[in-house]
Amino acid sequence: MPKVTFLPANVTVEFECGKLPYKDHGLPESVLDIALNRGVHLEHACGGNNACTTCHIVVKQGESNLSEMQEDEMDRLDTAADLTLHSRLGCQAIVKGDVVVEIPAWNRNYISEGGASILGDAIPPPKKPQPEPTRA
Repeated sequence: MPKVTFLPANVTVEFECGKLPYKDHGLPESVLDIALNRGVHLEHACGGNNACTTCHIVVKQGESNLSEMQEDEMDRLDTAADLTLHSRLGCQAIVKGDVVVEIPAWNRNYISEGGASILGDAIPPPKKPQPEPTRA
């Protein structure tokens, strides 16, 4: 049975492929679908429709155990806050084996402080690249 570990809480959940009840959020057996089926909060303002970046996760281990990233997910991730080379959208990343993912601090801190599903200003805007300082 595949396992998903959510950091920093170190919560690990298992599921049997093909037996997880689909809750109509994200793709079936995506990181978001698994999280919400097992009581792990992962923000998803658009309902898991690949229309926002609130379910942004960073894959720490097991990247090859996720579905291949599609072009529409790549395009959407370009607008994500704190984008890394290992970023994925939880609603699009289908789990096929064991993975370890981190929920970014801006998402988990907002929720732990009692925030609701409407994130508004709680999501930091994407960082714009800063030019390198020139040396004289």
